Amino acid sequence: MGVKRYAVPVELTGWKTQDNTGAVQFSWDYDSGREKLLSLYDKGKRRQWDAKVRIDWQHRVDLENPLGSEDYYVPIYGSQVWERMDTAARGELKLHLASWQFSQFLHGEQGALICAAKIVQNVPDMDSKFYAATQVMDEARHVEVYSTFLNKLELAYPINPNLRSILDQVLSDSRWDMTYLGMQVLIEGLALAAFGMIRNLTGNQLARELTAYVMQDEARHVAFGRNALRDYYPQLSEHERKEREEFCAEACNLMRSRFLAHEVWDTLGLGTDECLEWVERSEAQQAFRNLLFTRIVPVLRDIGLFGETMRSAFEKMGVLGFADTDLDALMADDERVATEIDGARQAEVSSSIRAAMEDQEHLS
Repeated sequence: MGVKRYAVPVELTGWKTQDNTGAVQFSWDYDSGREKLLSLYDKGKRRQWDAKVRIDWQHRVDLENPLGSEDYYVPIYGSQVWERMDTAARGELKLHLASWQFSQFLHGEQGALICAAKIVQNVPDMDSKFYAATQVMDEARHVEVYSTFLNKLELAYPINPNLRSILDQVLSDSRWDMTYLGMQVLIEGLALAAFGMIRNLTGNQLARELTAYVMQDEARHVAFGRNALRDYYPQLSEHERKEREEFCAEACNLMRSRFLAHEVWDTLGLGTDECLEWVERSEAQQAFRNLLFTRIVPVLRDIGLFGETMRSAFEKMGVLGFADTDLDALMADDERVATEIDGARQAEVSSSIRAAMEDQEHLS
């Protein structure tokens, strides 16, 4: 397995943010708790896994098409820039796009790791502390998974400015619910939708496998934020809820823009303005960016942040229709796909063991 090279020298991409953690909240109530959160905690304990054991890292990755996807899914497919590129240049572009995308997943997971640790410290309820502690381990594992995958690609990108801006806002706010809202609902909700598209469209077995397993964890994380905030937000004033809606509207626009991948066009010298213009007006790319909100819109409606500010923002983005998405069905599907992949891999391992034993018997 290779070692990552960085699209921008790593010593130039260091970043610090102000973590205004606020008060550390202790609870001496160890016996009571909300049933749904304690159930998630039990599931989180049972679903811990070892990335070195569960994932077959021997799967080959084609560096000219790491995700094994059709050309149609390249953001500038069909543009004049794309038509001018030869086969080698298109292969290099696919490598950089995959590296850029998985690098953002990696940076987001490190942000989630820090936010989960912050939730353990700040949240007032013991049941939430219990579950958040399992999430800390989940997020550390996800950082390991994406870093290892990027080693196979031998290329990594720095954090996207829009993602960094959202993390800045989340970590600099001392209110515990803002950590939930920014990370559990917005960043992880969008990541889940992006993961789902990779899981369902990739032709690379390793990418599909690791994405499905990460999604199995992330679905619990979004459910955690959803359940905790659904109880809390009805207690806030209309002004406080509006303030949070304004934060969500701004964050959603930032996250939608971060998928324009301007860093890739800059790095490869493809003509950033021309590429961005194509991505902005391409119907296929508009549809892709809209699909990223399949999880966020219904969660915000469910937790009670669906006033005029939020509805107006989603209507302008063309994603208001996702409000009626069945979140429970999506999460059940995440669980099903991961279980099926697990079962197929275990069957393959068992078959290989039987074949080796039969060969040994034949030789003896």
